[in-house]
Amino acid sequence: MLERRAESSFRGTFLKASSLVKASSRSVVGKAKNEYLSVLHYRMSQGGEGRGEHTRQGNSEFVSWEIPNADYANEKKKSLRVRYVYSIIFLVTNLIAWFLRDYGQRIVPQLHYLKSCGAGGEECFHALGVLRVSLGCFIFFFLMFLSTSRTRKLHEPRNLWHSSWWSLKFIVFIVSMLAPFFFPPALIQLYGEFARAGAGIFLILQLISVIQFISWWNKYWMPDEKMKQSCSLGLFTSTIFYIASFCGIGLMYSLYVPKVRCVLNIFFISWTLILLIVMMAVSLHSKVNRGLLSSGIMASYVVFLCWSAIRSEPATEKCSARKEESGNNDWITILSFLIAICAVVMATFSTGIDSQSFQFRKDEVKEEDDIPYKYGFFHLTFSLGAMYFAMLFISWNLNNSATKWSMDVGWTSTWVKIINEWFAATIYF
Repeated sequence: MLERRAESSFRGTFLKASSLVKASSRSVVGKAKNEYLSVLHYRMSQGGEGRGEHTRQGNSEFVSWEIPNADYANEKKKSLRVRYVYSIIFLVTNLIAWFLRDYGQRIVPQLHYLKSCGAGGEECFHALGVLRVSLGCFIFFFLMFLSTSRTRKLHEPRNLWHSSWWSLKFIVFIVSMLAPFFFPPALIQLYGEFARAGAGIFLILQLISVIQFISWWNKYWMPDEKMKQSCSLGLFTSTIFYIASFCGIGLMYSLYVPKVRCVLNIFFISWTLILLIVMMAVSLHSKVNRGLLSSGIMASYVVFLCWSAIRSEPATEKCSARKEESGNNDWITILSFLIAICAVVMATFSTGIDSQSFQFRKDEVKEEDDIPYKYGFFHLTFSLGAMYFAMLFISWNLNNSATKWSMDVGWTSTWVKIINEWFAATIYF
């Protein structure tokens, strides 16, 4: 009897111990499972190694992956849209600079009350007025460059600063635009000297971007056995570009060389023709293997730069394509001026978003939470573009009093474009 009682008590003790072990093991497994799921959720939210590895863990895991995806997509769309807002700000700044240059002294005479503007406000209009507006635009975009540089992920606070906070950025923009009007003229002249160098850097960036685009287009139309139609279309396109280039050369000879004494224009056009022929010969060489399409597009671009340089010659020259201003601005001159401003904005915008052309590592893998373009480079390009449009409005001459509705006219502008043409051909070779 005693043995049975001892046996039953032993069994009860054993069952209680086993139940405790099972309960503790379940709690340990539950804790481990919860820790595993939390780690998996973290990896999925960060877009790391956990993505797609354990897709059968439950509906909660799918939700935790899809929500960040939707957020990233919305953030990317938002950051892509704000590029146009910055472009509009840049366009408005260009219009303000033109307004102060041509009509500021008559419509805004109150600036003469500022000590920094001198007697009658002369130091805040014309060329110096353009430089003051340019400096304000440069300050704003350079501050944006400093505050958004090295931004890499969409969840960083700097991404929010780039895409939002417009009330605060509007205040920063107004302060940046007004501050240069309190600077002494000597400081504005010093900025003008720096603006020349900055505008030159902008032209180099723009040129590299154009050449990269031409190379990409040429690779896109490279011959392929499976795409014979694309090859023929690329050959047809290159033929069109070469025909247009040679026609442009002939047209410039007929329009801009009215006399044999126009030696400089003959030199510009003839040298452009030589560059065109050399590019065509180099592209046909078997060791180069660049294709006719890239050289054809580059030839057209070089011809355009030559035409633009000759068009920038002063109207007082006998061989100039411009006639003396009669005092009344016709609608063609006004329309050309507005198109030129839009072209400056478009050139700045297209260069600013083309940060990939200036990356040393071309094989970087894009992750889900990466920013769609380099914010720092975008704002840096616009800050250099502010220097560039200042040089266009004053024709690269700090003491220039440009005529109304004119842009980038003068011998300095002519030689800048010619050197840019030669530099473009040199980089292509």
